Amino acid sequence: MTVLVVGSVNADLTVRTPRIPAPGETVLGGDAVTSPGGKGANQAVAAARAGADVALTGAAGQDAFRDVALRGLHAAGVNLSGLHTLDAPTGLALITVASSGENAITVASGANAHVTPDHLPATLDGVTHLLLQQELPLEVTLHAARTARQLGIPVLLNAAPTRDLPGELLRLVTHLIVNEHELAALRPEGTNLERQAHSLLDRGPDAVTVTLGAQGSVTVTRSGTHRLPAYPVQATDTTGAGDTFCGVLAARLALGDPLPAALRAAGIAAALACTRPGAQDAMPDWAEVQAILTPA
Repeated sequence: MTVLVVGSVNADLTVRTPRIPAPGETVLGGDAVTSPGGKGANQAVAAARAGADVALTGAAGQDAFRDVALRGLHAAGVNLSGLHTLDAPTGLALITVASSGENAITVASGANAHVTPDHLPATLDGVTHLLLQQELPLEVTLHAARTARQLGIPVLLNAAPTRDLPGELLRLVTHLIVNEHELAALRPEGTNLERQAHSLLDRGPDAVTVTLGAQGSVTVTRSGTHRLPAYPVQATDTTGAGDTFCGVLAARLALGDPLPAALRAAGIAAALACTRPGAQDAMPDWAEVQAILTPA
């Protein structure tokens, strides 16, 4: 029951500020903090902390940011036999976090941009679920999805950051996960969010989840709709919440949880991640989530 994450590996450089700067504005902030990040690495750590066996395929450089980028993956016990060291800088994300908890992120892709299909595993033996994002080159994501579907392995795609998503990729996806902005970028049909999500089912996925931050999430399948309110918390930093949701969802599905239970666990984990600073450093372990799912 292994979740394979094919995705980005970054170091995060974070500064907390009173507000997100407007174009052309300079805002003074606090001390810069370095921490591990990258959507692929973040989701791999979240999945591992949720109890799954996790492997990651991606790339890093051989530079000062490498150790920072890999710290959380090592600590979470993620299998890094598929990690490649390339002649390029380790990916770097520049993150501004406002006092409201909202954030703005600029990513320098570095080694992530140089990953090719040749870097993917030669075999997917033992892999039960594939988790993808959109921070690696499209050809890599497509190749991984094609291979998995040919083998009958479910493919979860977090269509973030917003990029062109070709029809072929959407047809290969089993479960699509987007936020409201990413949903709009797919130009769905319909006058409300639920109908828009339903319209994407006709393009291939068996399920579409739209994460709504403090409003929870909506998941549509061909058999029904699952609406989940957000677990109530006082948010201080939303940086890793979406990645936490995706990683925990993939992990719990791989571990055999039915979709409603996996969605609930993912929502609780994402909420807890908002109560602490950082991305991977803020992600809860399974005991924290389970304590809320099954209170004494």
